[in-house]
Amino acid sequence: MPGQAEQLDVALVQADLRWQDAEGNRRRLSGLMDRQPGCDLYVLPETFTTGFLGDAGLDAERMDGPSVAWLCSQARERNAAVCGSLVIADEDGSRRNRFVFAVPDGQPQYYDKRHRFGFGGEDTRYAAGGGPVVVDWRGWRIDLQVCYDLRFPVWCRNTREFDIQLFVANWPAARVDAWSALLKARAIENQAYVIGVNCSEIVGSDIAYPGCSGAWSMEGHRLVEMGADEAVVRVRLDRERLDQYRKQFAFLADADPFRLVDG
Repeated sequence: MPGQAEQLDVALVQADLRWQDAEGNRRRLSGLMDRQPGCDLYVLPETFTTGFLGDAGLDAERMDGPSVAWLCSQARERNAAVCGSLVIADEDGSRRNRFVFAVPDGQPQYYDKRHRFGFGGEDTRYAAGGGPVVVDWRGWRIDLQVCYDLRFPVWCRNTREFDIQLFVANWPAARVDAWSALLKARAIENQAYVIGVNCSEIVGSDIAYPGCSGAWSMEGHRLVEMGADEAVVRVRLDRERLDQYRKQFAFLADADPFRLVDG
């Protein structure tokens, strides 16, 4: 494929976020990304401007607002893709937990979180997304997912020929074992690289967050798994290794066909 990168360097940006402090969080995340220069892709946590459900009482941003503009400027400055989720209001005023994927040239692409976290009240705050979104970046097909989507394997199945599945999250410490286990499972069943980026803390929130961001290979091997502290790590993904593994073990060809329908 023309323009295909045989290796992709991805920075997992595990941050201590500040509750309802979009400007402060943007500034903090810029500094963290500076610790790993020269990556192809920088992945930020879910709702990186406010913390999970942190937009309560605030005017929601729009696609032409400061945070999406900041993502795009960061992508241009770093000559890389920069992505993460934030709460965005549509023209009709409905709010969505939107995973925005910004690149140096062109308009940002986005995916709206499909599975809203009813246990935490997210279903009463935000509208649900529609179909899945796969973006192409430097010859890699990247599937965008947000936090709670991780629990739904049918939704996550690789029927759309992705190479990488990205999950951005505010996943709480109380269920951290499920986080790691499900990321590994998604990698194995989809024969894809899987990356999950969580926050390490949200200052001002009463919920504990464990960090534990990580990356898994298509075999289910742990490439990197972070601890609880704020940090940025780089992981290198290898195209030849992915293609060879899929050719040798063509398990996806034997998967059961299915069709998702809206209930």
